[in-house]
Amino acid sequence: MLTTSERGTEATPGELFAAAVTEETTSVPFRTHLPAAFPLFATRPRYAVRHLLRTADVPDEPYTFVYEPPKGELGEVGNSYAATPEAAFAPRLAQARMTDLSVTMPIPDGLLDDPQLLAQYIDFRVLVRLSVVENESLLHGTADGAITGLLSQPGMRHARTGRTLEEAVTWAAARVEETGGSCDGIVAHPSVYWELVRLGALARLAGAGVKVSRTRMIPSDRLLLGDFSAAATLLLPGVADITRDGDQVTATSRVGLAVRLPQHLMTLAWGGEHG
Repeated sequence: MLTTSERGTEATPGELFAAAVTEETTSVPFRTHLPAAFPLFATRPRYAVRHLLRTADVPDEPYTFVYEPPKGELGEVGNSYAATPEAAFAPRLAQARMTDLSVTMPIPDGLLDDPQLLAQYIDFRVLVRLSVVENESLLHGTADGAITGLLSQPGMRHARTGRTLEEAVTWAAARVEETGGSCDGIVAHPSVYWELVRLGALARLAGAGVKVSRTRMIPSDRLLLGDFSAAATLLLPGVADITRDGDQVTATSRVGLAVRLPQHLMTLAWGGEHG
């Protein structure tokens, strides 16, 4: 592995941890968001759920934002502002709490004796697992209730159609925009993502400005579509650490999620075979 100076880049979280771990228990703090530090994000075009959201650097305290849920049931969309759903939205102040996402993995025997291999283990194995935990948390929520998952937001919409996959996606994308947003993202299970590739739909979606995130954390019979950049913001207080405790290592990163417009999100179930 090339050293930091040979690469001409800043040290990675794994390199910093490997340089510091000398005691039975060692904790190394970071200001970076650790799931985003997984090195392969920089070299291959795979979007995590996080990549669909706006991000904001915030203090490590409850975050106040304007929450703008719909007022009652969404009606038919008209051709004047007064007849649009957003004309009846009901804005109020809300708060998002911060919470710690973490993953713990064993340290194989002998790994602490090889700092370069230890750094690679942290950067390429531990951090990718933390990214999976983040995908799960953003979609399904956290046990402490600080994050309510994007798949179960109060006020979001749910659609079902007998259309085939490609037809259903274009139909649902248009429905996302009935609340005044722009459909800019989709979360799909890998099996559905690669079916979109086979159909040639992924390139057409990209041409329309839609990012498709694939993750095993969403059921294979559901899609999540939305105006993600307007609907929600991932809050990053810059609190993280990697800690060794005996023969285990734990990576932790603190986050929050502010969902401003839940009605800009829609789950989709479709009928028939994929495609």
